Amino acid sequence: MNTELFIARRIFSDKSVKKGISQPIVTIAVIGIALGLAVMILSVAIVTGFKSEISNKVIGFGSHIQIVNYDSNISFETSPVNKQQAFYNDINELSGIKNIQEFAIKAGIIKTQTDFAGVVLKGVGSNFDWSFFDQNMIAGKSFRITDSINTNEILISAHIANLLQLNVGDKIGAYFIQQPPRMRSFVISGIYETSLSEFDEKFALVDIKHIQKLNNWTDDQISGFEVSIEDFSQLDKMTDDVRSIVGFHFNPDGTKLKVLSIKEKYPQMFDWLDLTDMNVWIILILMISVAGFNMVSGLLILILERTNMIGILKAIGTKNWSIRKIFLYQSGFLISKGLLWGNFIGIAICVLQAQFHILKLDPTSYYLDAVPINLKIWHILALNSGTLIITIIMLLVPSYIISRLSPEKTIRFN
Repeated sequence: MNTELFIARRIFSDKSVKKGISQPIVTIAVIGIALGLAVMILSVAIVTGFKSEISNKVIGFGSHIQIVNYDSNISFETSPVNKQQAFYNDINELSGIKNIQEFAIKAGIIKTQTDFAGVVLKGVGSNFDWSFFDQNMIAGKSFRITDSINTNEILISAHIANLLQLNVGDKIGAYFIQQPPRMRSFVISGIYETSLSEFDEKFALVDIKHIQKLNNWTDDQISGFEVSIEDFSQLDKMTDDVRSIVGFHFNPDGTKLKVLSIKEKYPQMFDWLDLTDMNVWIILILMISVAGFNMVSGLLILILERTNMIGILKAIGTKNWSIRKIFLYQSGFLISKGLLWGNFIGIAICVLQAQFHILKLDPTSYYLDAVPINLKIWHILALNSGTLIITIIMLLVPSYIISRLSPEKTIRFN
């Protein structure tokens, strides 16, 4: 029988204890733990949700990994690569690869009778994954491409549509400055909005065959390949795997291919997202510290209130460590009570925000229209176990005061 646990349970469940002088202080400590855990759950859910949402939007425009021509060209007039590559099947068979698709890009100008705007036309093929744009469609629908028939449909952003006062079904002209200058007519099939202004202001999607003809490319010439993977956390590993297959490959014309991860293509975006991790760690450290010091003060009051009991236990030969365990068990019960309420408050707020988007954001500043929530069970378990373990460890030092109490003086203590 665990005597220490038995005594701690009796003290914790004793109603007369709740009328003691320690009750208000212990209640404050429990409330502090509950609020601290709720804040930690919210912080982790919001920050990871923010990183996930922004990352998914950037990936939606450029996929996880790109394979393009190895040159110093940083403009939108890229050197073509051959669509027929020996490594295609090898990459497709890699574990963790979700999809491979070809793309081609070209800068142009969309003009109406009264206005015009510069755009980057991204040509996509029949194997393009439309799931990202389907999720962010606000009007119309995405178009589908076949290898045999050209389509004159175009997908534009809400920013471009508002700027040029365009709607679904409108015909627009795209002009390209080259020798000779060229023009293509398109019909708007859909309008998307991601709130990621850096991309919404630029990109429009068309059939890849238009880009090939405008660039005087053959049907086998493209700007490159986009590779999407199943697990973003494995991006670095998958990039190395793809690079090991493609990185030393030379085309028949002597050109070389290069492999870029989305982090390497947009480092400023992902470096900014990584900085948000520091905010979470600061909040976690502060909240756990506050919870721990609240419980330290609560434990000292509990020891003071039970001084007579400590003297009696020492008088009958109970060891100091056994007495300390009684109070540590009792503190564990109080911490667990605080964690229970903290989970309820934190998870409830997360669920309400995820379902009803109560807290709104300015998309021009945060790239999102509402506070995002990414609630994972392992995050909750880690926060609960971490808070419990760290707080108990913090209580080991103040519980040492028990060993310094004299049985004779504590029994007579009033």
